[in-house]
Amino acid sequence: MTALNRVPSLMARAGTASALTLAAVGGSIAVPGLATDASAASLATKALQVAASKKGSPYQYGATGPRRFDCSGLTLYSFKKAGKTLPRTAAQQYNKTHHISAGSRRAGDLVFFHSGSSVYHVGIYAGHGKLWHAPKSGDVVRLQKIWTNSVWYGRVS
Repeated sequence: MTALNRVPSLMARAGTASALTLAAVGGSIAVPGLATDASAASLATKALQVAASKKGSPYQYGATGPRRFDCSGLTLYSFKKAGKTLPRTAAQQYNKTHHISAGSRRAGDLVFFHSGSSVYHVGIYAGHGKLWHAPKSGDVVRLQKIWTNSVWYGRVS
């Protein structure tokens, strides 16, 4: 019998108090409602792929896809396709993310541009100092280097 096959029978015999012991010896415990690092990374990767697939889509204020986007419309659409619902505006999205440092950022995290305490733009971090975003009227969804230090980062989980 493999170790995986023994876990259910061990738990049944030992009771729930042994869950901590199981974890201490290398087992795992699933906690409903908490995303694992792997599932958060998968979500972010999917959202990043969706955003990249929209390359060249025209910017339109208030648009949420699938053919036209504004900045938060692109992030909302991308994460929705990946399986996670976000609020509508950049500021609301910032308030719903886990805030992280620039040093902790990973591809798929959200990049929030701010002036003082006000968030005015959002995109999806692509790695190497770049992001996918819907920049402004007359432009299209594209990959661009982050052009300012006035950014905050947020992780969707």
